[in-house]
Amino acid sequence: MEKDDPKQQHFIPPHGGYGGLLAYQKALIVFQGSVHFCKRFLDKRDRTIDQMIQAARSGKQNIVEGSKISGTSKETEIKLINVARASLEELLEDYKDFLRVRGLKPWGKDSREALFVRRLGAKKDVSYASYKTYVETRSPEVVANTLICVIHQANYLLDQLLRQLEKAFLEQGGLRERMTAARLARRSKQRG
Repeated sequence: MEKDDPKQQHFIPPHGGYGGLLAYQKALIVFQGSVHFCKRFLDKRDRTIDQMIQAARSGKQNIVEGSKISGTSKETEIKLINVARASLEELLEDYKDFLRVRGLKPWGKDSREALFVRRLGAKKDVSYASYKTYVETRSPEVVANTLICVIHQANYLLDQLLRQLEKAFLEQGGLRERMTAARLARRSKQRG
């Protein structure tokens, strides 16, 4: 049996590592915040609860799944990251609807409050704990607007990630190209 050459390129690259993605970290905050939001402000018989929590969960889980499948299918990774983005967009609209139907004021992009949340989100090692006080103690208007800001951050990061994935696919190809290159390199080495 041949030993693996440590210099040899494997055609299945390292993959996973979603925990280090800022987009995942923001999506996790959105999920945790949405669970608390729904418990605090929506009637337990309201079907919107399931829809909002599932959209938040889908945003997070599709990043996980896309990251884990990235080694063998760049196409599926891109599709799943796009599903995560679409799920968070759906959730964003739910929060906007919450504000609209209750006559609550949405924050402007450059409002003092939105800028505060953006600055909070820009700090290093931000987690749900960074937002917990606001999500678990403030008014429905403040909490909905805070989570809207975090969703915008997550969506921005997912948009950036999708552009990076597209660029990487164009430059490096997918699994079939890597498999062919590895097979050709092996044959060349055996002949040489």
